[in-house]
Amino acid sequence: MTKLPRLPDYLLQIQPYVPGKPIEEVERELGIVAIKLASNENPLGPSPLAVEAIHAAATRVHLYPDGSTWYLRERLAARLNVPADHLAFGAGSCELILLASHGHLQQGDEGLTSESTFPVYAAGILSTGARLVEVPLEGDAIDLEGIAGAVTPRTRVIYLANPNNPTGSWFTAGRFDALLAQIPEEILVVLDEAYYEYADQPGYSRSIDLVREGRNVLVLRTFSKVYGLAGLRLGYGIARPEIVAALDRVRHPFNTSSVAQAAALAALDDDAHVRCSLEMNRAGLAQLSRGLAETGVSFLPSVTNFILVDVGDGKAVSDAMLRLGVVVRPMDWMGIPQSIRVTVGTAEENRKFLDALARALAALREARVGGS
Repeated sequence: MTKLPRLPDYLLQIQPYVPGKPIEEVERELGIVAIKLASNENPLGPSPLAVEAIHAAATRVHLYPDGSTWYLRERLAARLNVPADHLAFGAGSCELILLASHGHLQQGDEGLTSESTFPVYAAGILSTGARLVEVPLEGDAIDLEGIAGAVTPRTRVIYLANPNNPTGSWFTAGRFDALLAQIPEEILVVLDEAYYEYADQPGYSRSIDLVREGRNVLVLRTFSKVYGLAGLRLGYGIARPEIVAALDRVRHPFNTSSVAQAAALAALDDDAHVRCSLEMNRAGLAQLSRGLAETGVSFLPSVTNFILVDVGDGKAVSDAMLRLGVVVRPMDWMGIPQSIRVTVGTAEENRKFLDALARALAALREARVGGS
């Protein structure tokens, strides 16, 4: 049998990202109608304007997309009040995370991030051959002081999620300023604000002001969450033009599709859809918080569109809920095995989740009693 090519040792350290189980697969396997609350998607769906734009763009998919993303770049630059050359686009924030690593890290360097955070940061660092340094959480939050203390002369890139996935915790702009004051200014800090639109908190973010000031900060945002375009894979970065140019050196040509660009352009015009999405999320967070408190399980307060729930054994509970037609995300793969992460859904989906959770917990308690 022919031997396989040898992989570099540093690639063997990467744990491939395992997405949540597709709802179609759950329904096919169990023969039931299921709901998916596992991937932090918008339960309201995409903007109707974006759907219209998708249909129109579909007639032109025989042509390569605009490699410069000109129209979306101009519209987004005007909305954010930044020059157009301060924007980078990728196939979701994930691609931009990888591009940031490959544009700024090499073997012998160090990339720094937190434990129990979005795992693509670690994968991006390791994929370059650089050393991965992870700082434990401080309670349930990213330890910014610990991050600053872990910087060495070899540190080149720091990845931070604000708010953090999966804990839903956040840090203020003032605390981020304090971090920047403690680290060498030539370090690139990638600030992932995928849940920016949901985090309506005083003092939350002034990240774009830092970019305007010329700081070495790459701010990441996405059309996957509140805009409801997760299936089209489109994210964007905001940074000084020299950082954008470094990303362009390693990105693939035509890395964002014409359909995604058209949908995002239309979604930016649909403020009503964003407003409805945020209102639904606020109501859903309140509904889930009340229901979880009544169920008697612990959960973390969240400023996002998901909640981290301590159920004792996340894998066992998620498997039990799966059989009841409710798909949630066990968090063992992100270093929190006692928890599940549940996406805020519609009022009816939230009700079904709470009912399934209570039933799953009761069944597992009965099984433990019966087995003792």
